[in-house]
Amino acid sequence: MAAIETITEQRCHGGVQGFYRHESESCGGPMRFALYQPPQAAREVCPVLYFLAGLTCTEETATIKAGAQRLAAELGLILVMPDTSPRQTGFDGATGDWEFGEGAGFYVDATEAPWSSRFRMHSYVASELPALLGRHFPVDVERSGITGHSMGGHGALTLALRHPGQYRSVSAFAPIVAPTHVPWGQKALPRYLGEDKATWAEYDACELVRRRTFDGTILIDQGESDTFLATQLKPELFDQACAEGGQSLLLRRHAGYDHSYYFINSFIDDHLRHHAQALGRL
Repeated sequence: MAAIETITEQRCHGGVQGFYRHESESCGGPMRFALYQPPQAAREVCPVLYFLAGLTCTEETATIKAGAQRLAAELGLILVMPDTSPRQTGFDGATGDWEFGEGAGFYVDATEAPWSSRFRMHSYVASELPALLGRHFPVDVERSGITGHSMGGHGALTLALRHPGQYRSVSAFAPIVAPTHVPWGQKALPRYLGEDKATWAEYDACELVRRRTFDGTILIDQGESDTFLATQLKPELFDQACAEGGQSLLLRRHAGYDHSYYFINSFIDDHLRHHAQALGRL
């Protein structure tokens, strides 16, 4: 059984907020994640909600800033916040550019050297991490939801669409929905995946939803004062793709809100309830 190292654990809203480290096979080295156990986890297995963070972020970002633990404790949801990439890889170009490399794994399984040996966040989140959690924590892996912010919203959408049945619910805050068509994706995807755009399409939520829908309503919140809205996010493209593919989508736009965690903190309760409903907690 793979070992987990406890970095810290603190009492939080009657439950336990912990930070952990383990050796990852998918990512070829140590990975960190945060996990919140609500009070109910002391006596029963609980459904789990994964929160995937965005560019430059770590497992600490949403854990500290999103304010999700209070309602998760009430609803009986375990929260899992993975890191956004492997760290200390030593690869040339892995640090020094906030849009690529460490802190910017884009939740893909890289196929290009040297990234292919470490940057396999898709497999890590989809397969390795759930199996690990099921062995070490009171997690009901059959009742899983997934959400995320920005790059993490891209990850949540693509994981849910590519693994039908694995997640009962999906949502996103200001997600990158069409990375093959925006600068962030056009910068990262060829370096991770090569020049074949058919491979890129497997990590593009707009491309995916036209041919494989999610069994349920996708919830997306987007701030209208987000500085990345017009150039990097383009939620209207996903709205159109969902209409073409027959996907149920609730896309909410909010005047005055930006890309920050103040925006996420303002609407996190709606997302938790969205997931709790699908996961049998409401």
